[in-house]
Amino acid sequence: MTDDSIRRALVLGDGSWGTTLAIILARNGVETTLWSAFPDQASTMAAERRNERFLPGIDFPDGLAVSADPFAAADGVDVAVSVVPTQFVRAVAMRFEDALKGTLPLVTASKGLEIETFRTPSQILMSVLGKRPICVLTGPSHAEEVARGLPASLVAGSDDLEFAKRVQAAFSCDTFRVYTHSDAYGAELAAALKNVIALAAGICDGLELGDNAKSALLTRGMVEMARFGKAHGADVKTFFGLAGFGDLVTTSTSRHSRNRSVGEQIGRGRSLEEVLADMKMVAEGVWTTKALFGPESDTAVAMPIAEQVHAILFEGKDPRGAVLDLMRREPSGEMDGLT
Repeated sequence: MTDDSIRRALVLGDGSWGTTLAIILARNGVETTLWSAFPDQASTMAAERRNERFLPGIDFPDGLAVSADPFAAADGVDVAVSVVPTQFVRAVAMRFEDALKGTLPLVTASKGLEIETFRTPSQILMSVLGKRPICVLTGPSHAEEVARGLPASLVAGSDDLEFAKRVQAAFSCDTFRVYTHSDAYGAELAAALKNVIALAAGICDGLELGDNAKSALLTRGMVEMARFGKAHGADVKTFFGLAGFGDLVTTSTSRHSRNRSVGEQIGRGRSLEEVLADMKMVAEGVWTTKALFGPESDTAVAMPIAEQVHAILFEGKDPRGAVLDLMRREPSGEMDGLT
């Protein structure tokens, strides 16, 4: 290790992805504490050396500890990694206001937009914890595969290239390749928006519209994401990399994808309320869709697919009617808004 290597880390959030990232760090020799908001769950994980609730069958390495105490968990760490569902990031950050020293760098691996403020996870963390080095870790990465050692590649996006390189070094291993990236904001937007398109892909599957329809949906969804990003100051190229295209493919096609699964069930006729009632994990795309059309959103950018997803989820629109409305739109150029 070099002098500026990450040696001790705190991971906030004991969901499947937070647990997986904590396991990767510990396997790489980083002394890591996984923080849970629930003391009983923390005690169970510490005793069983597993997270059977969210990541069954995966043993914890020796270098991984578990805690529900913010101060004990944060003591002496070099970095804190936030892997909390976006709608809970603010509340968790407030619990750590006094536990995390003012200069401690942060990594965020959450994907979404806050409904009330339209802020990304890194913006939420900064608003609560103050300005400090921050890095966005994102890309196509289902926890169920990564934890088992199947190959995956992500990006570590930050305005601070040296910090991004430290994060890259801490997480990289034979099965987990991390690239640095300078457009952290674009990477966060891409990570959030692809979940909305993945919901649409699931609806497409539920309606059994076929391969041609789904291919067209994903391609047009990519343009929609990139157009939105460009209008908000992000680099268009970011949306055609791992944070955008890569994650969109995985989330829209995988059997592990919660967002695709929610969409598929809705396409088959279930209500959103029924689907969410059966879930123990969060489908971030549902709440990102709500944020996109919430009080603080910017609706000036044309987002026809997202608009129809919102209408299906929150306005009771029939999915087949949404498909017809998309197909009957005014003819346009394929790359309008990007060229």
